[in-house]
Amino acid sequence: MRVTYISATIALGTASFGAAHPRSEWEPAGPSDVRAPCPMLNSLANHGFLPHSGKAIDVNRTVYALGAALNIDMKLSTTLFEAAAGTNPLPNATWFDLDHLSRHNVLEHDGSLSRQDAYFGPQAEFNEAVFNQTKMFWTGDVITMQMAANARSSRLMTSNLTNPEFELSDTGSNFSVGESAAYITILGDKKTATVPKSWVEYLFENERLPYELGFKRPDEPYTTDDLIDAALQILGAQHFPQSPGKGL
Repeated sequence: MRVTYISATIALGTASFGAAHPRSEWEPAGPSDVRAPCPMLNSLANHGFLPHSGKAIDVNRTVYALGAALNIDMKLSTTLFEAAAGTNPLPNATWFDLDHLSRHNVLEHDGSLSRQDAYFGPQAEFNEAVFNQTKMFWTGDVITMQMAANARSSRLMTSNLTNPEFELSDTGSNFSVGESAAYITILGDKKTATVPKSWVEYLFENERLPYELGFKRPDEPYTTDDLIDAALQILGAQHFPQSPGKGL
């Protein structure tokens, strides 16, 4: 993996990670394209940062896409790629397709903010009813960490109460926390830990980066430490009782 990582740096060049590559063109997924249960990755594919097909995504393309679109640094981008490649059913895979991320209880998990649980049907597709529940807790024009934590807690409790096969592994829980942290501090402002609600709704509902609403690639790189700090804020703000054996 280290050799591949170094080759990515050489192939793409340091300038690729130091400057934005905004792409105004956007095209939704076609009939032969695949998508994930992740609105951000789907948006990056729809914009062409990731392959529009959603297929054969290697470390080079992942590092490029996350850096060019969102200014996520190479270390964190590579870590995220390695996690995604672990969803490929082929052993020791060096690539993944977006629909591999739908494999239940690998990274994908119950209690999504915008998808139904796998128990109820295909979880890669946006679910309006689920997302409406999430939005109920975004009570202002700007989403705060407390609002994000409240929304996550509510979704997990609903899944726990309605899904007879509800399960949340440690990995799934970590990704659930990270997802809430990320939509605020990657899409929004990591220093104030806030994001315009309209940007997040636009991303989830359209699988499109909210350039038209004022979003632009952050000037400062987003690091592993930034994500950890944001995740700890989510954990510190959430409120629900632990349910024995349910893994909340």
